[in-house]
Amino acid sequence: MADVSVLDVALYGERLGTLTLLPGDQTLFVFDQAYIDNPDRPTLSLSMKDSFGELITYTRPIRTRVPPFFSNLLPEGPLREYLAGKAGVNPTREFFLLWVLGRDLPGAITIAPAEGEAWPSGEEEVVALERTSRETILRFSLAGVQLKFSAVQNATGGLTIPAQGVGGFWIVKLPSMKFEGVLENEFTMMELARTIGLDVPEVRLVPLEQIAGLPEEVARLKGNALAVKRFDRTEDGGAVHIEDFAQVFGVYPEKKYERASYRNIAEVLWAETGEKGVAEFIRRLVFNVLIGNADMHLKNWSLIYPDRKNAALSPGYDFVSTIAYLPDASMALTLGRSKKMADLSLNQLSYLAGKARLPEKLVLDAAKDTVEKFFSAWDHGSVYHDLDHKVSGAINDHLRTIALVTDRLT
Repeated sequence: MADVSVLDVALYGERLGTLTLLPGDQTLFVFDQAYIDNPDRPTLSLSMKDSFGELITYTRPIRTRVPPFFSNLLPEGPLREYLAGKAGVNPTREFFLLWVLGRDLPGAITIAPAEGEAWPSGEEEVVALERTSRETILRFSLAGVQLKFSAVQNATGGLTIPAQGVGGFWIVKLPSMKFEGVLENEFTMMELARTIGLDVPEVRLVPLEQIAGLPEEVARLKGNALAVKRFDRTEDGGAVHIEDFAQVFGVYPEKKYERASYRNIAEVLWAETGEKGVAEFIRRLVFNVLIGNADMHLKNWSLIYPDRKNAALSPGYDFVSTIAYLPDASMALTLGRSKKMADLSLNQLSYLAGKARLPEKLVLDAAKDTVEKFFSAWDHGSVYHDLDHKVSGAINDHLRTIALVTDRLT
């Protein structure tokens, strides 16, 4: 094996630095000097800025892993296992996963072997790729746990998984093998969010038989897939950069429930996006408590860079009523002094506003408005008439436990 291997890291197609695999299985990320010197450089990550907004150029090698920003570009859990198996790569070897998956990553970042770089040989966990085509781009898109693929819409309105999988405009999520009806649940919650004015992407339930090009090993699944329109892609095929809050805080994916709180997210949004971002954050937070979503961790909140430099809160995603499947009434992260959904109240939100130095009226008005709009839609019933009764029943039972709801009735 060569002493070092180098991957080029590009943003909007322009190289900004390199990831280098050093002896001893250490990985080092270094910015190019041209990117450092560019006063109009696009933002890669808030985690790479200091308290004055200046680029942090000092980096150190990391053993075994790639730096957290890059680790969060990769899928987790079953999706990582699946793709690593297809590539013949050990799923713990993140540098090599980026090598084979780097052309279809979240946002506007791409990663590819530096010019003249050959695939390293001599290591048991990577030589299997020599028996396959290294030019074949494995088909996946936004990082996450659930099996999902990039897709394009065809002329008849159906979806096709491209053979090369690069640049799809939709994320296709496949049915859960563990929990029945999760995709129908997510579709309903996303549409309910849209009904009450939250910013979410277009979603569709698509029968699996209408999706062309699914790999043989998953084509046996039955039922619906959930198609989510990518908000990190433009209609003309361009890319818009995004980063999730695990990347913002420099946290590895497995620590997405531990290393920050909703207060920390709110503080970043207030500094970077002002009133608009904070109000939308509070609306989404309240909404997800109302539906009983215990999985709004750091990777389920993202920033987007529509002008390439300044951050905004991205559209919302992964809104699912988890309480319908798992008896967990705690939020994924701490809010104020508690993680219990039942403790969500105006007093708790006032405490959050004070600690995060947010305008209290803005926070409370956003929360109260969300509750009123939620019940206006939920009590109508049409938004969830196709939802499994066990799910809607679990949500109704859950709503009666939340202080923000019971306070409304007194």
